[in-house]
Amino acid sequence: MSAPKILVFDSGVGGLTVFREIARARPDARFVYAADDALFPYGKIPEALLVERVGGLMADLIAAHRPDLVVIACNTASTLVLPALRARFALPFVGTVPAIKPACAASQSKLVSVLGTEATVAREYTHALIRNFGEGCDLTLVGSGRLAALAEASLAGEPVDDAAIRAEIAPCFVEDGARTDTVVLACTHYPLLIESFERLAPWPVRWIDPAPAVARRVVELIGPATGEKHHDLAPAIFTSGKVATAGFSAALQGFGLAPASAAPLPAV
Repeated sequence: MSAPKILVFDSGVGGLTVFREIARARPDARFVYAADDALFPYGKIPEALLVERVGGLMADLIAAHRPDLVVIACNTASTLVLPALRARFALPFVGTVPAIKPACAASQSKLVSVLGTEATVAREYTHALIRNFGEGCDLTLVGSGRLAALAEASLAGEPVDDAAIRAEIAPCFVEDGARTDTVVLACTHYPLLIESFERLAPWPVRWIDPAPAVARRVVELIGPATGEKHHDLAPAIFTSGKVATAGFSAALQGFGLAPASAAPLPAV
């Protein structure tokens, strides 16, 4: 049986955290990473435009690369675009949503924070997850307008101010007889900053990254590894056509991806 090809799609580099977990679970697979960074961040894009945009990009990517499975490694695109993608294309899609259910189940203090983009924490989908899986927890929704961009800058090797990160995560830490003990990372960009989060947090908490759950779902759909690990770098496609800096190219190679290339796809 030939190794499956998996397309991982995001609006930027946040999907690399999901890509990394899937590559660990299926090291024999062939991968393509595609980022629609020409339109980053997705949270500021009207829903109808985003559905049309991602649908068009996906048609081009599927035609060009013929994946066996597509992972939408973006909370915004997953909640808004997945239904249209599944209706339009026959191959399986795996989405990424805030890991509220496992976070609430694991919390001892029953104080849980959801750290996402401003759009994600405001979206009805997120509120429905809280209603359905809150497990009696007191949830604090924290929408950040800066962390995704800070994560992009950090990966590119640019300096990121600790004070800026500290200010963005501070509202997650609630002390009301008990303390917040669990924080849901509801944006795939945020695990790129996990070392800073842990260092700057006022007290230790459990940070819930959705990537392992996404990787498990991929394995459920296409099965476990059946061959040898691929050592060739997978292609990374960026719709902005930006020229990768040395630092950014090195970071991509650290994830197992070839230096960024421009995609022959329409840019806004």
